[in-house]
Amino acid sequence: MDLSLVTFAQILVAVLAIIGLMVANAVVMVYVERKAAGFIQRRPGPYEVGPWGTIQAICDSMKLLAKQIFVPANVDWVLFFLAPVLAFFPVLLLFLPIPFGPYLTGLAVPDGIVLILAFAGFGVLSNLFAGWASNNKYGLLGAARAVSQSVAYEIPLILALLAIIFQTGSLSLTEIVEAQGSYPWQWNILVQPLAFFIYLVSLVGETNRAPFDLPEAESELTAGFHTEYSGMGFALFFLSEYANMLLVSFVCATFFLGGYKGPFLDGIWWTFIKAYLIMFFIVWIRWTFPRVRFDQLLNINWKWLLPLGLINLWITAIIVKLLP
Repeated sequence: MDLSLVTFAQILVAVLAIIGLMVANAVVMVYVERKAAGFIQRRPGPYEVGPWGTIQAICDSMKLLAKQIFVPANVDWVLFFLAPVLAFFPVLLLFLPIPFGPYLTGLAVPDGIVLILAFAGFGVLSNLFAGWASNNKYGLLGAARAVSQSVAYEIPLILALLAIIFQTGSLSLTEIVEAQGSYPWQWNILVQPLAFFIYLVSLVGETNRAPFDLPEAESELTAGFHTEYSGMGFALFFLSEYANMLLVSFVCATFFLGGYKGPFLDGIWWTFIKAYLIMFFIVWIRWTFPRVRFDQLLNINWKWLLPLGLINLWITAIIVKLLP
């Protein structure tokens, strides 16, 4: 059989599996986030629909998909409908280079992290298009905030990953996992604790999650760049948010927590356990800390994360040069 045909079939199966993962992840995380919020705020959370409210998220999803798509007057039709598509479908490609297991990668490429960082920019474009095309002042302000925040927090995030790349000498996600051992004291989190901290803070800012959810702050901008979206358009933005959370968690598990390696029986379960622990941390942060002001949001990056990221990268480069 032609090798290109085999590769195409492999990518097609991987994309279908990723779509299923993204949908299941959104349903599960909506329930987990509501229950976690209820526990933190001393209330029950969803408990009426299904046992302990387990099918509340499914019912909400069906209601959302059945709603009519309302299009305001004087919008840019092309960009208005292109924005949610750009928010959702490019994320499918970002999961392909992730090594879920020793022999379980959608597309094994030698520079997988470059592919992820390159296509991640489409998320910023979707936010910009959505706010600009909506003909809504709140949408436009949310889009401007989203672009400023994403451009700012992408820099320290890349610097944190570059420290691991310098240390490992590879852009391949699989090789980065293989360079780590099976036990926690052999993972990069102990070698690069500052890079891990910078990445954790940056991933919250990059995914527009509270306390850094300024592009869609309800108390200020109604819903920000997706104020005018309803039905399936809003559902695509909703799915992409949880998909991006899962993606940055997988990358964090790969770079800092040993990926699919564990104290016993290396496999896909370790990747998912580590990624969902990070997801729970993101949810915990949301319901613990208040929303910051926009100037505070940018100051955290430009005055703290960026200098610390550069210092950490310089120290790593010197150590790698002196002790190859």
